[in-house]
Amino acid sequence: MSNSEIADISDGLNVQQFGGQAVIEGVMMRSAHCVSVSCRTPEGTIVTRSERIDSSLMRYLGWLNWPFARGTLALLDAMILGARALNFASRIQVNDTSQVYRQDRTTTSQLKDIAVGGTVVLSLVLGLFIFKVLPTVITTVAVAHGLLPGKNDPHLLNLSDGVIRMVMFFGYILAVSRMQQIHRVFMYHGAEHKAINTLEAGLPLSVENASQASRIHPRCGTSFIFIVLLLDLVLITVLPRPQALLLRIALQISVIPVVAGIAYEAIKAAGKYRRHSLVAAVFAPGMATQYLTTREPELDQVEVALTALLSVIAAERAYATESNRNAAANNDTATAVAVPEVTTTS
Repeated sequence: MSNSEIADISDGLNVQQFGGQAVIEGVMMRSAHCVSVSCRTPEGTIVTRSERIDSSLMRYLGWLNWPFARGTLALLDAMILGARALNFASRIQVNDTSQVYRQDRTTTSQLKDIAVGGTVVLSLVLGLFIFKVLPTVITTVAVAHGLLPGKNDPHLLNLSDGVIRMVMFFGYILAVSRMQQIHRVFMYHGAEHKAINTLEAGLPLSVENASQASRIHPRCGTSFIFIVLLLDLVLITVLPRPQALLLRIALQISVIPVVAGIAYEAIKAAGKYRRHSLVAAVFAPGMATQYLTTREPELDQVEVALTALLSVIAAERAYATESNRNAAANNDTATAVAVPEVTTTS
């Protein structure tokens, strides 16, 4: 595809709506209405699958798409799409292409969607246990054994919970980053950022341009998590600390939607005003955490990221064109238009 064709494809689209996620030997890219996953097969080719986001929570719960309410919704939406992308990527690595070229919603694919939903629920439960239940239990045990001061200071104990939570999270990231497979995922994470940064800079989406772009991006999920942890630390500290453990845990969990909502709006603002010096300074600590979850990619990994990005841009363009055409044909009444699933190899 030529540079002029690339420019024509992305022209008129809101580049702030594009984002992505690294998967096993590949990258998922998404837009407002479409998602594409590109993976490098063991044989060295690139397999890409693009489709309409039919199962997006935003599609079914759009009435919650309000500032400060949409943060939790967007987080769950990203988890579902991410789990589906990881499922696709894992099948590619074991040469299971039985569902790659299917365009119909078979019983098998529906069962896999149920499995994805179960994975998301399990991940949420484990996440709440590790990063909400465990820190407050550790604080309680430490105080009981005289390892922490402030036995009668609920705010200090809540602060301890938050600090333990942050230490556990970044300790986990440092530990898994030593694994070879995770290291490669972090390289694809860097490639995804480079591709998005190239798009937002208005440059042709070539491997040469993308390889020179930064692997750090203000709308990264790592920055989002950092802001969530920081806001959670501040908010939890000022809350009361019930004596009953279950009530204390329930109180801490109840603030998650508030924290996620604020963090989501903050990340969106950081992406929109990223070149403002004050915004860059405020979000610098969060962006610095991305050096833990990204690595400089190889050129073939950048190629995979660009393939996914070009695919989702083309799908979003097709969606917009057909949606506008149908709207005009129906007296300007918007009609949902399915984007045909496109699977390519290169």
